[in-house]
Amino acid sequence: MRKLIIIPAYNEEACIEQTVRRIKEEAPDFDYIIINDCSTDRTREICESQHFNVLNLPVNLGIGGAVQTGYQYALRHGYDLAVQMDGDGQHDPKYLKEMADCMEQGKYNLVIGSRFIEKEGFQSSVTRRMGIRFFEHLIHFLTGVVITDPTSGMRMADREVIRLFAMDYPKDYPEPESVVTLLRKGMKVREVPVQMRAREGGVSSISSSDAIYYMVKVSIAVCIAAWRQ
Repeated sequence: MRKLIIIPAYNEEACIEQTVRRIKEEAPDFDYIIINDCSTDRTREICESQHFNVLNLPVNLGIGGAVQTGYQYALRHGYDLAVQMDGDGQHDPKYLKEMADCMEQGKYNLVIGSRFIEKEGFQSSVTRRMGIRFFEHLIHFLTGVVITDPTSGMRMADREVIRLFAMDYPKDYPEPESVVTLLRKGMKVREVPVQMRAREGGVSSISSSDAIYYMVKVSIAVCIAAWRQ
């Protein structure tokens, strides 16, 4: 199987080098592509000086646009699966083999790395955990499926999902909405336990002042996604 890691990166100069080094050491059978989302720091300079596999976007598309670009790259180059990993060092590539094995053995369309199954490692802030629990209950209400970590950015997609996400992917805070879309289409989604680290550098795309906006916007988007299918 041809396997690709998609790394959306915006101003990740503090940790992109370490992120790629860990991937090369712990997941050597995966290819990777960094989607540099028009960073304003030294992210592009570091990637190019280290000869990393990088695609530099000419304008800032946001997390959804950057990840969708990665799926388009995966589709165009014929990858069998693609996994999203953040460029800030939170996601551990040692779990990728387990996720790939789970996907292949269970014929799942999407496998999500969840930090809340075994509740080990970095668990995020109290405020964010409350938001995550809210989306867990909302998704369960809309689909009948329990997803313990619906905002997890560590997600592995098969070819069918790669094709779908390359054509249509949410632009802002896409994880909960895209999960609902797949579940309402009857696709198989599975979570596996992983441990995550605290962000090693940079700044989160969701600040505390944006929390209410995030909750309202994503809740509406999730409901619309469920209604559209």
